[in-house]
Amino acid sequence: MDIEHSGPFLAAAFFCDKVLEEKDGTLSAIRMVNRITHTISAPDAPETMPSIIINAFAVLSFKSGKARGKYTLKLLPTSPSGKKMPEFSGPVLFEGEDQGVNVVLNLAICMEEEGLYWFDVMLNEQLITRMPLRVVYQRDRTEKATAQS
Repeated sequence: MDIEHSGPFLAAAFFCDKVLEEKDGTLSAIRMVNRITHTISAPDAPETMPSIIINAFAVLSFKSGKARGKYTLKLLPTSPSGKKMPEFSGPVLFEGEDQGVNVVLNLAICMEEEGLYWFDVMLNEQLITRMPLRVVYQRDRTEKATAQS
């Protein structure tokens, strides 16, 4: 089935700091982000960014359209230098028409370089959208004044 014209249809795709899910399944996303700044404040702060772990939520929301049945959802990250990173994948079930599927992924991703990361959202191996996430590294090499007793 041609996803582009019959569904499922993408309603939202973004990163955020926190997701609240109510008893009725309604989602609230807190602090939607597409840029993360990592700052090291030390006189010997390294020139290049050391590896860091980014904790964020990826929220993907779809509407079924004519789609019915199980699909395989994949989130495929690529580093700024083009390196493929470990993927996130799992099944999603579409029930048709206006029924929706919300997927919330709690991510802990090792970022090894500064720059623009792209996350391809795939359904049954078909690209649905791309989500950007920029990592910015800042060095604060100033020495902090210490209190004298």
